[in-house]
Amino acid sequence: MGHSTVYQIVRETCKIISENLMNELMRTPTEEMWKKIANDFFRMWNFPNCIGAMDGKHVTIQAPPNTGSMFFNYKKTFSIVLLALVDAHCNIIAVHVGAYGKSSDGGVFANSSLGKALQSGSLNVPENSTIPNTDIQVPYVIVADEAFPLKNYLMRPYPGNNLDDRKRNFNYRLSRARRISENTFGILTQKFRLYNRRIQACPKHVDYIILATCLLHNFIKKYYSCTYNYVNQQVDFKSRGNTLQNLHLQGGNATTDAFRTREIFTEYFNSEAGSLTWI
Repeated sequence: MGHSTVYQIVRETCKIISENLMNELMRTPTEEMWKKIANDFFRMWNFPNCIGAMDGKHVTIQAPPNTGSMFFNYKKTFSIVLLALVDAHCNIIAVHVGAYGKSSDGGVFANSSLGKALQSGSLNVPENSTIPNTDIQVPYVIVADEAFPLKNYLMRPYPGNNLDDRKRNFNYRLSRARRISENTFGILTQKFRLYNRRIQACPKHVDYIILATCLLHNFIKKYYSCTYNYVNQQVDFKSRGNTLQNLHLQGGNATTDAFRTREIFTEYFNSEAGSLTWI
């Protein structure tokens, strides 16, 4: 078959996969699902009250015509950003696809439906819970790297290199949990080799291709994995409207409550109750 015929088949197939598998593999998590995710993170990676690890990935594309530097990123390539929230087993909980390559991970998160839903508290995230072996209550949080802002529901590491032992311990514990998002991108790249080369398609079609691979990643883990029987369901952003709609920034980088939450985790990780259990 000719190149144009194959391209049309791939484009239509990815669109159908995205529209039909979304409700099965990317439904809005319930409160019980969030608690299950948090229990898995604590059991496997020793980070309590963690409901996911988040990171962004630049997917290299052919330079779109008449777009200037919109898709040009800091790596000197043209790309679309894939923002993903994953669980302790490398299943994808939520994604945001289609941001310009020039955008930072924090900016993409602030302008995403996921960021707005977390800010408004509409994702069924449970109320504050007690940290194991203590009587201290803290909110459920997402772990991310320093590219993201510090929020009461989003934990990032302490900045800088001149840190005391307690802060370095916190950064280490957060890194253990956060690296799962990078592992997921590695698995995704190995399963779907198109991520190893420049995708030659217009941005709106690349969005469907990326979303289809994320859904198929969950599909494969659900139906062909013998290791894990539990698969987290994804947020159905399609029913919430256009996921690529730009939203206003959600305030500053941090609040007093966010700093206090990070300090509570720091003290916990440096206490006997929160000492690291090697697995």
